[in-house]
Parts: sequence; structure tokens; C-alpha cells
Amino acid sequence: MPRSFDMSVDYEGSVEQVHRAFSDEQYWLARLAEASAAQSTLDSIEVDGDGGVAVATTLVLPREFLPALAAQFHSGDMRIERREAWSPVKDGRASGTVDCAITGAPATMTGATSLTPVNSSGTRMGLRATVEVRIPLVGGKLESFIGSQLSNLLIEEQRFTTTWLAQGA
Repeated sequence: MPRSFDMSVDYEGSVEQVHRAFSDEQYWLARLAEASAAQSTLDSIEVDGDGGVAVATTLVLPREFLPALAAQFHSGDMRIERREAWSPVKDGRASGTVDCAITGAPATMTGATSLTPVNSSGTRMGLRATVEVRIPLVGGKLESFIGSQLSNLLIEEQRFTTTWLAQGA
């Protein structure tokens, strides 16, 4: 049975500044270079004429870094394909979607995201994610583990983005 997770992180910067970073190829290349995955690639980035953006990335986690329970069900390194799309900023807000799939594994994550103003000059990114691992008996444990790792990933990405914005990149 899929599990849902609600989480949010706050950025020091306006919705427009955060969205602009998400639309910048150099931002993604730098963010992926600092990712905790052994290998990470920017597969594509497309910004449409209205300011919407679609990004595809791939992260590879070495088998030795997988929790024992996950390693039992996944041979070799874990390849995670992530797709993220953001609407243009409208009325000071933006919305988006994110989905992840693990190559060769019965696991997916889908989510709805939003960027909204908070305080006088900050932005809150909200995420409602649904994780599903279709493995009898242990799927729920793996879903909970993925949810906790997703929270850690959001915090890591928030730190990077805040630094990126502060540097005026």
C-alpha cells in the first residue's frame, strides 16, 4: 500500500529567485556535482517560452550504500531516474510535479510541489509525495525508509539552493 509524505523546506529568496535557479542549467550541474550519489547526471533541461521548466536527472547509488533490506531486493547499484517540472511563476507562486523511478525495481515516487511566499522575502517549497514499493511483506518498511531519505534529500537541496542564491549565481 503506497505511503504519502508531506514535507516542506524554506528558502532565503523570493519565489522568482528560486524558480530562476530551477530553470538554470548551471544550477543543476553544480547541484548534481555536490549530490551524495556516486554518479549523477543532468539528462535534460527544457525551459519553455512561458517560463515553465522540465528537468530530468539520474542518480546512481552504489550497492554498498544501500540499506541491507533494499540490497536484498536489488542487485547491483541503484539507478534513480528523476523527472521534475515547474509551472511558470504566476501571482507570486509556482507549482510542479516530481516523479522518480528505480530502474529494475518495483518502486516509484510521485509528488506535487509548490513554491509559495513566506515571511517578507522567503519561499516555502511544499512537497506531497507518494511512495510505492510493490514487494510483499517488506514494501511498507522500504516506503518508510525512502520517505525518510526523501526528507534528508530535501534538506540537502535546500542548503545548496540557499547558498546558490546567496552567492548571486
